[in-house]
Amino acid sequence: MDWKLYLALSFVMFMEYAIWAAWMPVLAARLLGPLKMSGKQTGWIYATFPLACIFMPLLSGQLADKYVNTEIILAVAHLLGAVLMFIAVSKTTFKSLFVVMFLYSLCYAATLPLANSIMFHHLAKNNLDAGVHSKWIFIWAPVGWAFIGWSLTGWRWIFKTGEQGRDCLYLAAILSAIMGVGCFFLPDTLPAGSGTAPILQAMEMFKDANFLIFIGVSMVFFGLMQFYFLGTAPFMQDMGIPSKNVPASMGIAQAMQAIATVVLMGFLLEKLGTKWTLIVGATCWFILYLAYIKEKPRWLIVACQPFHGLAYVLFVIVGQIFANNLASDEIRGSMQSLLFAATTGVGLFLGTQFAGIIMDKFRKEDKFQWRQIFMVPAAIALASILFFVFFFKA
Repeated sequence: MDWKLYLALSFVMFMEYAIWAAWMPVLAARLLGPLKMSGKQTGWIYATFPLACIFMPLLSGQLADKYVNTEIILAVAHLLGAVLMFIAVSKTTFKSLFVVMFLYSLCYAATLPLANSIMFHHLAKNNLDAGVHSKWIFIWAPVGWAFIGWSLTGWRWIFKTGEQGRDCLYLAAILSAIMGVGCFFLPDTLPAGSGTAPILQAMEMFKDANFLIFIGVSMVFFGLMQFYFLGTAPFMQDMGIPSKNVPASMGIAQAMQAIATVVLMGFLLEKLGTKWTLIVGATCWFILYLAYIKEKPRWLIVACQPFHGLAYVLFVIVGQIFANNLASDEIRGSMQSLLFAATTGVGLFLGTQFAGIIMDKFRKEDKFQWRQIFMVPAAIALASILFFVFFFKA
């Protein structure tokens, strides 16, 4: 692969997930702590992201496949997102923050599938095997996530900003601005401009029962992932892990994700195939929630963070490659958008609401009963894994 192309695609992957990592894992601690929001309100703030993902990926995928260069959509969306994140810093009430985060999420959700489609487009254009070469680009997603998590922890150690948690919003705004400007310098990614609406062509895949099973189980696990994102930061703090150490502790998952992307993903796909690689990934989340149920010792909570990274690579990224292999170049963006709309959109939205309700149900005298909370996703994960084992064919 040409080194200029590699650097450009790696920049996109690194920044896309660095922006997400700046606020997603740790914002809940600010909402539930200093801002005194309820679990339900926190769930709705987090729900702005999956709500936007229900339709914005479909819109951006359609635009990218038919009308507008992908790099232009990425640039404009991230620059608007930077402005909105700066505004979010000053919002301390539920209603005002909900509105700003929803507008921000509309911008960011439009970019998520395009980070994948621009990579797959240029790999195909240069006759490069996506299964072989994509891992060297995908690796920058966990590297970006982990780097930002550890950087935020270092910042909090030096400047003591962890208690209020505004710093995560400032960081996301700055990264969004850098990403927006950088996207103007990416290689041209022209729309294919096919006659039929690309998203309708992608939706034809729903006629395949196997694809429906894959989408359905993926939606369930993306929903359960919200127990991780909403629960882990306050859970760690309740277990005695200082707030300034939380971003770095959670960042261990992305360190493992980076290693697994290069070392493990291709090996398991070759030895086990798509189905069993996906099952191994899903099982990693089940193991993580079992460790959370145990609660103590604290080192076990931190030591089990790599299971989230393994699950993300072996279930989420392998699933994205699986969907890409089903798509022609004319609908590549729309296929990724369809996957993101179903999983990061519908699945994550329903999971956010469900997690918020469960967290409120097991909250007594302003304290969360974490063991009972994490029993719920563990049980659902086990049932979903068994369903996938028996009914998915690949």
